[in-house]
Amino acid sequence: MLLIASTVFLGTSDATSKYLSKTLPAVEIAWIRFLIFALIMIPAVMPGSPIYALRTQLPLLQVMRGTALLGSSLLFITGLRFLPIAEASATSFVSPLFVTALSIVFLSEKVGLRRWLATAGGLVGVLIVLRPGTSAFHAAAFFPVVSAFAWASCLIMTRMMSGKEPAMVTMTYSSIVGFAILCAMVPAVWVTPTWHDILFGTIIGVASTAGQWIVVLAFRYADASVLAPFSYVQLLWVTLLGFLIFGEVPDVWTITGAAFIVGSGVYTAYRERIRHSQLAALAAARSPNP
Repeated sequence: MLLIASTVFLGTSDATSKYLSKTLPAVEIAWIRFLIFALIMIPAVMPGSPIYALRTQLPLLQVMRGTALLGSSLLFITGLRFLPIAEASATSFVSPLFVTALSIVFLSEKVGLRRWLATAGGLVGVLIVLRPGTSAFHAAAFFPVVSAFAWASCLIMTRMMSGKEPAMVTMTYSSIVGFAILCAMVPAVWVTPTWHDILFGTIIGVASTAGQWIVVLAFRYADASVLAPFSYVQLLWVTLLGFLIFGEVPDVWTITGAAFIVGSGVYTAYRERIRHSQLAALAAARSPNP
């Protein structure tokens, strides 16, 4: 239920970002988003605060993760300006496939034939959505794909820090790093926002921060392999919002491709759950009897 609730907030953030992209550049939208994020995290950077969260054992990894998170957000907002929201969102959900590949290199995980076949199925889904080489293809479709890669990198680094860094520390550094980089970028594209823009930018910042925090809470109570399939509920929200706000109706190719992507992601999560169960059983078998 927590993860499903997070998809409502994250879907709202995506739809609002697309709406605001008509009047503001992507960098400025991301800057407002991270400004709100940083303001929310102020108590965590105040010395003497009970939730002070600037002490880290892995400063370089925290900076790299924050940069990857910013890249994912910025690239996705850029893609939203040119693409229907359902198409951009479906394409971005290819991130679990990138996680599978990156986990081999950085986490030394072994990936079996079935998971590779699931990964191939997800890539087929992306090709169906994008349809390269046809008149339906839009070059901006690469933005959500690269955004998904950046998000996958972010998840891999999160796993690398698992058990070593508290979630509050990671959230705090993500807000600081993203906001600092955007402060250096935004003067080059600055457009003076109206009160209307500021209002919707605030909605983006609050909704995205709330969505991320609820995800962190959800992962306290269940494994990633259990929760992963529920994240695809976000596709329903963004499709509905895309229709109500922008009058966008996803075509049969987008729906078919999304089905491939979701199916591969759900199967990958299923295989991950089986793998964890087997490892747990093996560990229990090796442990000495009481």
